Amino acid sequence: MDLYSIYGSLMSQSFSSLQPLLPTRRAHDVNVSSRGVAAIDESLLFGSSGIITAPYGDYWKFMKKLIATKLLRPQSLESSRGIRGEELTRFYNSLLDKARMTESVEISTEAMKLVNNTLCRMSMGRSFSEENGEAEKIRGLVGESYALTKKMFLASLFRKPLKKLRISLFEKEIMGVSDRLDELLERILVEHEEKLHEEHQGTDMMDVLLAASGDENAEYNITRNHIKSFFVEIFIGATDTSVQTTQWTMAEILNNPNVLERLRKDIDSVVGKTRLIHETDLPNLPYLQAVVKEGLRLHPPGPLLVRTFQERCKIKGFYIPEKTTLVINAYAVMRDPDSWEDPDEFKPERFLSSSSGQEEKPFKYLPFGGGRRGCPGGNLAYIFVGTAIGVMVQCFDWKIKGDKVNMEETFEGMNLSMVHPLKCTPVLRSQPFF
Repeated sequence: MDLYSIYGSLMSQSFSSLQPLLPTRRAHDVNVSSRGVAAIDESLLFGSSGIITAPYGDYWKFMKKLIATKLLRPQSLESSRGIRGEELTRFYNSLLDKARMTESVEISTEAMKLVNNTLCRMSMGRSFSEENGEAEKIRGLVGESYALTKKMFLASLFRKPLKKLRISLFEKEIMGVSDRLDELLERILVEHEEKLHEEHQGTDMMDVLLAASGDENAEYNITRNHIKSFFVEIFIGATDTSVQTTQWTMAEILNNPNVLERLRKDIDSVVGKTRLIHETDLPNLPYLQAVVKEGLRLHPPGPLLVRTFQERCKIKGFYIPEKTTLVINAYAVMRDPDSWEDPDEFKPERFLSSSSGQEEKPFKYLPFGGGRRGCPGGNLAYIFVGTAIGVMVQCFDWKIKGDKVNMEETFEGMNLSMVHPLKCTPVLRSQPFF
């Protein structure tokens, strides 16, 4: 097959090192601020209404502004701090129960419960009950949605040859998950609308979005489908990012006893042994922050950052056609030996000193992307991962099978996952806090 006649002389533009990346991102950030729309967005995500793959335009800019000024602004995160504290306590109690029964724990499962329950309460003002199966239902829907997203992402790599086939391959699954998601979210939307009619002044994310949709003077009129898509993307994106990072980082800690010892010593000195770590402790725990950053560097939740050139341009002598796909290999960028000393080693201390030159090279650290399309929820992810790791290190010792955790990785659609999910047994260090 003559690929040149079909795709032209340059089918895609990819970067795996820092130097060619810098001029592209700095000079062409607006031009590459769109992502190609995957087939799944045309079906699962309520008719391409999501913000993650929305083209750079009025809708995307309105939602980005709403997220920055309303949904995830510092004041909003502060007002929901109590929710995160309560769910962190539930996370601790769940691990405590396992420790008392000498049962092993799959870290990703416990982290999934923590993140899902917290996001539900922050975004919808409600928790889903474990007793009647609601919590398991929402986690199941999130899991199915993410699994389908990965399948569609892989299918999209074949582009035109499978453009129609990739939809028909998963049509039954997509429609089934979409219908159940729509039923759940519609019910929650109606509940919130009834409260608003009762002059209830809600402050969760659902209330903010409903208020924006009813504002005739808003810069952009968002629809019901926009709201539903937003929440699907929150649960898929935020959940997987935080869960995978927590699992990978904990695995690295267990494989590096010196890191575990230093981290535990720092937490004990700042927090003590009479109370549970809280997110307000994080600013006073620079080594814990460094551990999380190093986990994200070695195991980025989104190793490939995909963008689309909106206009024709010239980069390093190449004329890049409009709609050319740009792929930034963030995994390779953050393991580039020209930028990082011992790039494949887990060394959190590299983030404790400005001598590493990170401030001078902002594009060498891309765990949440960068530029206009950088993930706006990065700060929340740091809180989720930092507090979860803090609890596991502060309160428990951990038994694993063998001498080392198996760090074999696999690329599943859009992220790097552990081939063998981290499973270990918690052993209580001190008397329970509650």
